Amino acid sequence: MATVHPFKAVFPFPPVAPQVAAPPYDVVSGEEAAAQAKGKPLHFFHVSRSEIDLPAGTDPYSPAVYAQAKANYERLRREAPLFQETEPVFYVYSLVMNGRRQTGLAAAASVDDYEGGIIKKHEKTRKDKEDDRTRHILALDSQTGPVFLTCKPEARLAALSARVMQAPPFLDFTADDGVRHSVWRVAAAADIAAIRAIFAAMPALYIADGHHRAASADRTREQRRQANPRHTGQEEYNRFLAVIFPADQLAILPYNRLVLDLNGLTPAEFLKRCEAHFRITPTDAPAPAQPGTVHLFLGGRWLALACAADTAGLSAIDRLDVSLLQNLVLGPVLGIADPRTSKRIEFVGGIRGTRCLEEKVCAGEAAVAFSMYPTTVQQLMDIADEGGIMPPKSTWFEPKLRDALLIHDLD
Repeated sequence: MATVHPFKAVFPFPPVAPQVAAPPYDVVSGEEAAAQAKGKPLHFFHVSRSEIDLPAGTDPYSPAVYAQAKANYERLRREAPLFQETEPVFYVYSLVMNGRRQTGLAAAASVDDYEGGIIKKHEKTRKDKEDDRTRHILALDSQTGPVFLTCKPEARLAALSARVMQAPPFLDFTADDGVRHSVWRVAAAADIAAIRAIFAAMPALYIADGHHRAASADRTREQRRQANPRHTGQEEYNRFLAVIFPADQLAILPYNRLVLDLNGLTPAEFLKRCEAHFRITPTDAPAPAQPGTVHLFLGGRWLALACAADTAGLSAIDRLDVSLLQNLVLGPVLGIADPRTSKRIEFVGGIRGTRCLEEKVCAGEAAVAFSMYPTTVQQLMDIADEGGIMPPKSTWFEPKLRDALLIHDLD
């Protein structure tokens, strides 16, 4: 059963929280991070993407980057300033985007649960990205961005959160992307005990987003454990920062694809090859309205590709639209055997819309674009329950949690 812990969060002085909090480190390029942080000395990209403060061309994985992150973090703690709770508590974290609210619980999750499969994953991780965040955590001695977890809906947790939210939040602001972030403390001993009991009855939690953060927390724990002759298993490094949302509150956007060339085929030859598995019809809609259909932008027009194959006997993974596209088109027709490593494919989060797909193709920066129907939370959990691994870039969650609103110190 799942174990969650209250923790002594580090958080920004509330009036400056909007200046400190930042999007997740891995949803922006280095150039975008530099642009967002320019002229903003408290912006957390100076910590999470500290290469922006080093000379152009600096290797983002060089020792200088992690030393800079540590120096910037120490400066931020002094100058923002950042405060730390005196006692461990839980937090209710609410996000409102376009009038829609989702509410989760911020807690310290268990690395043991991650290793033991109680916290279930559905993606493979890359060693270079694990190395990066592990070195970042060790340099700062802190986890500065949460792992985004989900759980089955729980009425008692919803009722407790709703009651806590009747009081004013201690952090509350609307970010420059229009998303409102609000945080409440859950400090009463009875509420802390109730939360721990609620999660102790849950057989599983699921990583929605943040697989590399979770894997890095696991590796950090191993390094800290080996360096600590008095290790007990109760140290803070045995836990990692997480925000847990009930599955019925989450919104998944599509993760679209751009392919840079047609693998030597003409557009007509490419479409003819696709007809082996799909019914192709013109459409005015850039985004598909139902699963089993992918919309394709080629030659200045949108086409709907409806899967003609019987998918009833396929596994939960192979029935995903992203899997059907990969297994029937991207691999055999366009020659993209491994989308994780291929340089001929790019992935575009659904928050960017479909217009950018059209623009890339019309500008000649890509040969063809694929607009996907979003994967569902239930599909994610079903695949994780089976121990399966989803194809890369299968889900895009919005709104994004902000880094540095709540930070988990390892000591």
